[in-house]
Amino acid sequence: MTKKRAANAAADACPCGNGPYASCCGRFHRGEATPATAEALMRSRYSAYVLGDAGWLRQTWYASNCPEDLSFDSGTRWLGLAVKSHAQQDDTHATVQFVARYKVGGRAHRLEELSRFVFEPREPGTPARWLYVDGEVKDQD
Repeated sequence: MTKKRAANAAADACPCGNGPYASCCGRFHRGEATPATAEALMRSRYSAYVLGDAGWLRQTWYASNCPEDLSFDSGTRWLGLAVKSHAQQDDTHATVQFVARYKVGGRAHRLEELSRFVFEPREPGTPARWLYVDGEVKDQD
């Protein structure tokens, strides 16, 4: 994400719909905080897609599942996010079901996914963090 785009986004509503970008997903994207829940991580990843922040997506993807190519379609216009559920299986596993709405070429679409997350320790002195593992996409329209 460009610095100019990040600066403009800071004053705007967060793409995830949970408040001002600067105090919502922006603090994660800037490295000032770590998402405390799988839902917060999922919201920050949605915002990263909206803003074209491939760096944040790579940082928060379970390493063995992260695709090599994280290109963005400039013709995609993200319209909104609805979190349907957040379920904690145990201390280190959670799922988040969401619907993301978007338009491509003037045609509206929706992406519904049940995402899986894992809470993983890091190097000594670095806090543990949630990572996106994978997701089950429902039929898209």
